[in-house]
Amino acid sequence: MNILLISDVEDPALWDYFQKDRVKGYDLILSAGDLKAEYLSFLVTMANIPVLYVHGNHNDSYDRFPPEGCECIEDRIVNVNGVRILGLGGSAVYSGGKYQYTERQMKRRIARLKGKVRRMGGVDIVLTHCPPKGIGDADDYAHRGFEAFLPMLDKWKPKALVHGHVHMTYGISRELRYGDTRIINASGRYVLEMEPESAK
Repeated sequence: MNILLISDVEDPALWDYFQKDRVKGYDLILSAGDLKAEYLSFLVTMANIPVLYVHGNHNDSYDRFPPEGCECIEDRIVNVNGVRILGLGGSAVYSGGKYQYTERQMKRRIARLKGKVRRMGGVDIVLTHCPPKGIGDADDYAHRGFEAFLPMLDKWKPKALVHGHVHMTYGISRELRYGDTRIINASGRYVLEMEPESAK
């Protein structure tokens, strides 16, 4: 399955200068947050590909005007063509916004998902907005990662954790590794190929 990953920065090639060829061959779009609702609604309409998303720390307006035709997977795990995707949006607290969480709050969110992950037989992709602590995060207070993600990765061993929040202009690597998991920064756009477990 070919998955288009997007986050934080609207790509003119996918919006202002959209051409159908640029989304040909993708099966799914995953948004890791902080994109305009209109952008996601445009993509799901013009590309005719399912769009799943989590909230970024700047997505308060989604409560009033959510991306039309797209599916929010916050605190859920969904199966798309055999690929199990778990959503945990938001960033670490730095200014008190709605989609900002303390470590304790994030740990509670993860704990509430344990039963769902067990019933699904595991998870392949974790879609977050914020990166794990020390793996693709930044030195400034607003862009630090969640330590709570590390035990989750140790236990569930997803194939990928896809995040945004830290723009590529910060000099962060696009891909890093943590054990068996690829840590992928979706800022702008990136492509992930994922083989469903059932295809093995």
